[in-house]
Amino acid sequence: MSDPSGPSGPMPVPAPGRKPAPETSAVTVFEAVGGRPFFDALARRFYAGVAQDPVLRPLYPEDLTEPTRWLAGFLAQYWGGGVGEYSVERGHPRLRMRHMGFQVGEAEAEAWLGHMTAAVRSAGLPRELEDRFLEYFRAAALHLRNA
Repeated sequence: MSDPSGPSGPMPVPAPGRKPAPETSAVTVFEAVGGRPFFDALARRFYAGVAQDPVLRPLYPEDLTEPTRWLAGFLAQYWGGGVGEYSVERGHPRLRMRHMGFQVGEAEAEAWLGHMTAAVRSAGLPRELEDRFLEYFRAAALHLRNA
């Protein structure tokens, strides 16, 4: 299993409205989904679910503004957002370390994955991109378990 906190390479996906050209049309997932606004919206949808979840809500601060911004920033950087704003502001992602202070067992991981899956599926992505996101989030949910 790959480390979900590492960088992602370009995905050979044509830019919206264009047909793929040989090797020169590869864009990052970040570009294929429309950039940072996609990740901001994904994080908002995810945390809307968390806000109502009896298993996950106690693990988060009362105000979900910062966690939403951090998640969007991390995901944008991971999926090819380039400039590394998340790492500049927060340092290396170190996902397991950042989550060690919280008990993340099977119930928490399943609830987290359920909300993230719903957030991804509601985005209306092409199947190939949706599958890639869901594969990553399944691996991340397993990676973050510590109980």
